[in-house]
Amino acid sequence: MTLVRFDPFRGMATLQDRINRIFDDASYRSGDNEDEINLCAWKPAVDIYDNADNIVINAELPGVEKKDVTVEIKDNIITLKGERSINKEVKEENYYRKERCFGTFQRSFTMPDAVGSDKVKANFKDGVLKVEIPKPEAKKPKQITVNVE
Repeated sequence: MTLVRFDPFRGMATLQDRINRIFDDASYRSGDNEDEINLCAWKPAVDIYDNADNIVINAELPGVEKKDVTVEIKDNIITLKGERSINKEVKEENYYRKERCFGTFQRSFTMPDAVGSDKVKANFKDGVLKVEIPKPEAKKPKQITVNVE
């Protein structure tokens, strides 16, 4: 008779695999591909970072035209809005596969302090919206020289 060491976590990996399969099967059961597209909520990817003078927002907006994008600022909330339109030239029955999401989007971000809307710059190039929000003077690092005597 061989001695087998008891491992209480031995079955955890198989349990996780079983749970994943249950959820995968449930997501593939929706029979109509059109329903999947209609349920598609498009939310563009956004990077927000800080440099010496500005808070910068880069939003990926492939397939969106400049005229369909707006940037709104109210109090300390900046809102990016827009719409990606579907290609009307191609008939629905001519598609073999359709995975991209279309429609309107809206992303709102709270800025650390109130932002003066007259100083915000927005640039749209190659499908990327770049919004530069100047930092308030009080938030910029102040460098003081120290005199050595």
